[in-house]
Amino acid sequence: MHFRLLIHIHLSVANMFNLFFCSMSQWSQVQQLEIKFLEQVDQFYDDNFPMEIRHLLAQWIESQDWEAASNNEAMATILLQNLLIQVDEQLDRVSQEKNLLLIHNLKRIRKLLQGKYHGNPMHIAVIISNCLREERRILAAASMPVQGPLEKSLQNSVVSERQRNVEHKVSAIKNSAQMTDQDVKYLEDLQEEFDFRYKTIQSLEQSDKNSALIKQEMLALQAMLNTLDYKRKEVLSKIGRVIHEIDMLMSNMLTEELLDWKRRQQIACIGGPLHGGLDQLQNCFTLLAESLFQVRRQLEKLDELLTRLTYDGDPIPVQRPQLLEKVNFLLYNLFRNSFVVERQPCMPTHPQRPMVLKTLIQFTVKLRLLIKLPELNYQIRVKATIDKNVSTVSNRRFVLCGTHVKAMNMDESANGSLSVEFRHLQPKEMKSSAGSKGNETSSLPVVMISNVSQLPNAWASIIWYNLSTNDPQNLSFFNNPPAATLSQLLEVLSWQFSSYVGRGLNSEQLNMLAEKLMGQQVSYNDYQLSWAKFCKEHLPGKSFTFWVWLEAILDLIKKHILPLWIDGYVMGFVSKEKERILLKDKTPGTFLLRFSESNLGGITFTWVDQLENGDVTFHSVEPYNKGRLSALPFADILRDYKVIMADNVPENPLKYLYPDIPKDKAFGKHYSCQPNEVSKPSDGGGKGYVPSVFIPVSKILNDSTDPHSPSDLLPMSPSVYAVLREHLSPTVIETALSSPYSTD
Repeated sequence: MHFRLLIHIHLSVANMFNLFFCSMSQWSQVQQLEIKFLEQVDQFYDDNFPMEIRHLLAQWIESQDWEAASNNEAMATILLQNLLIQVDEQLDRVSQEKNLLLIHNLKRIRKLLQGKYHGNPMHIAVIISNCLREERRILAAASMPVQGPLEKSLQNSVVSERQRNVEHKVSAIKNSAQMTDQDVKYLEDLQEEFDFRYKTIQSLEQSDKNSALIKQEMLALQAMLNTLDYKRKEVLSKIGRVIHEIDMLMSNMLTEELLDWKRRQQIACIGGPLHGGLDQLQNCFTLLAESLFQVRRQLEKLDELLTRLTYDGDPIPVQRPQLLEKVNFLLYNLFRNSFVVERQPCMPTHPQRPMVLKTLIQFTVKLRLLIKLPELNYQIRVKATIDKNVSTVSNRRFVLCGTHVKAMNMDESANGSLSVEFRHLQPKEMKSSAGSKGNETSSLPVVMISNVSQLPNAWASIIWYNLSTNDPQNLSFFNNPPAATLSQLLEVLSWQFSSYVGRGLNSEQLNMLAEKLMGQQVSYNDYQLSWAKFCKEHLPGKSFTFWVWLEAILDLIKKHILPLWIDGYVMGFVSKEKERILLKDKTPGTFLLRFSESNLGGITFTWVDQLENGDVTFHSVEPYNKGRLSALPFADILRDYKVIMADNVPENPLKYLYPDIPKDKAFGKHYSCQPNEVSKPSDGGGKGYVPSVFIPVSKILNDSTDPHSPSDLLPMSPSVYAVLREHLSPTVIETALSSPYSTD
C-alpha cells in the first residue's frame, strides 16, 4: 500500500539577539550562452566547487560518473583523489607558464578541496553532479525559447521593478539613519557646550551672578536650551520617520519579495528555472538590520543625554520608550523572517527528487540567516525537528536521528553568510514525537516513504503540491487536492525532462501528452485536470496511470538513451496516427523513434516502405525495454538492425532519421564500435569456436495474412544464422523466427 505523509522540518532558533553541437564539451556550450543564462550558471559555482576547476578540467570532469559516485563512497574517494591529481597537473602546467595569479588560486583551491572533502568525498560528488545537471537544464532552457505561463509569471517586469525599488528604498533608509547619526552627534556637542557654560556660571560667587554680563550669559543659555529642545524634537522626529519607513518596507515590499523568492524556490524544486535573488535579499535584510541597530544606538545615546540634562516638556522621556519598543519589535520580526531554508530537504541518493524522504536514509537540509553580522557568528544554535502538527493528517510519528542541533556559522557558505547545513539526519518512525520551542522556520512539506518503490508517486505528490499552492502550512492538502491547470502542468512536465534528462519537451510533444491526459479536446489552455486523472486513474485500456507511464519513460531515457535524447533525435511523444502522417511522404527507409504507449518504459521505431505496386506501408518494431537495452546499446541496435523479407538476405531497412538525416550521421558518434562484419567459421575464433556477433533481427513475410508490423526477436549473430541456413530448411527457420506482433 502506497503511503504518503506531508510533514515539515522545523528549524528552531534560540538566542536570537545574542545543447548545440555534440562535438563541443558541455562547458564550451555553456560559455556560448547569452548573458542572462550565464548569470544563472554563476549562481551555483562557489568555493564548494570553484568555477576555475570547472573551466580548467572541463573535459575530464564531464567524462566522470559523478552521479554514481554520489551513492558510492569508494568510487567517490577515487574520484576525489583523481580530481586532486588533475589539479596538481594543472599546477605544474601553470608553474611553467609562470602565471602567478593562477598558481596562487590553484594552490588555494587544492587546499580547500582536500580539507573540505577529505572526510566526506561523496559530498563533492553530489555537488559536481548537481552543477553538471543544472548546466544541462540551462542549456535545455536556452534551446527552448518558448516560456510557459509559470516561468513568465516568475520573470515579469513588475517583479523586477519591485526588486529594484526594494534595493533603492533600503539604500535610502540606510543613508537616512547615517544622517541622523550626525544629528545626534551635533546634539551631543551642543549639550556638552551648554553643560560646560551652565556649570561655569554655577561656580561663580553670588555677587558675580548679579552682573549684567552674567545676566546676558543666562539669556544665551536659555537660547541654547531652546535650541537643544528643538534639536531633541527634530532628532526624535527623524528617528520616527526612519522607523516608519522600515516598518512600511518590511510590511509590504520586502515581505512580497521574500514570498516571491520562496515561490521561485518551490518551482525550482520541481524542475523549474533556477531561482536567484537570495544574495540580494540578504543585502537588504542586512542593511535594514544595521539601520535598526544604528537607530537603537541613537535612542540609547538620547537616554544617556537625558540622564545629564532634562527639563519641563523634555520630549525624550515621552517619545523614546515608544520608539525603542517599535525598534525592538521590528528587529524581532526582521530576524524571524530572515531565517530561510536555502536548500530544501533532499536525499543525496536522489538529488533530483527533493522533499521525498525515506525512513532511515540520510538527507540534507541547509538554513541561512539573511542578516550578515559578524558578531552573530556561532551565537545562534539551530535544532531540526519533525513538525509536531503532523498529527493533524496522520497518526504516524517520526523523529530525527543524527546530529540535529548545530550552531550557525560563516564557514558553511562561500559568501560569508551565516548558515548551517544538516548532512546526516535520518527520519525514524516512533510512537510519539516532541514539539519544538523558540522561533521557527520550516521547509516545504515533504513526503515520507518507507520503500524506494514509492518514490515515483511520492514525487508526483511533490509536483502537484508545489504547483498548486504556496502555503507551506497546508498539511491537509491531499485530503481534497484541487485541480490543476493543464497548461501549467504541461510546463512542469517539460521541466521534469529538462532537469532530469537535460532536454525539455517542445509544443508538439506537449500536445501529445495533453491528448493523452484529456482526450481529443480542441484547446487545453483553461482545462482543469484532477489529481486522480494525473496519478490515480489508469489510462484507458491500460493497467497503469499516466504518471507511472511518464516516469518509466524518464527512467528509460536516463539510463539507456540519454545522449540520443539530448541530441534531439528521439521524437518520443508522437501517436501512431501522427507518425504515419509524418512518414507517408518520406523516402522509403525514413524512420522515427517514439515511446511505447502500451509498454512501460519502452521505445520503438517505425519506418516507411514502398510496395511493388507503389503503396506505402509502415513497420513498427516491438518496443525495446530496459532489460534488452542493457544487453545492447540502442544506437548499435539502430545500426545493426536487420529484417528478413521471406527468403531474402537480411538487410537494414533504416536509412534516414526523420525528416531526412542519414542514419550514420545522426547516430554515428554514439556507436559503441565499428559495424560488425559477418565472419565465416573458417575465419577462426579462439579454440575452435565460431565467432559471433549479436544483432537484432526481425522477419516480415509477404503473405497478406501476416500483420503489417514486424516483431522484434532476440539478438542472433550473422554467423549463427549462416550455419542455420546450411542445416535447416527455410520452413523450419521461418517457424522459429515467428512470434506475435506488437500492437504498438
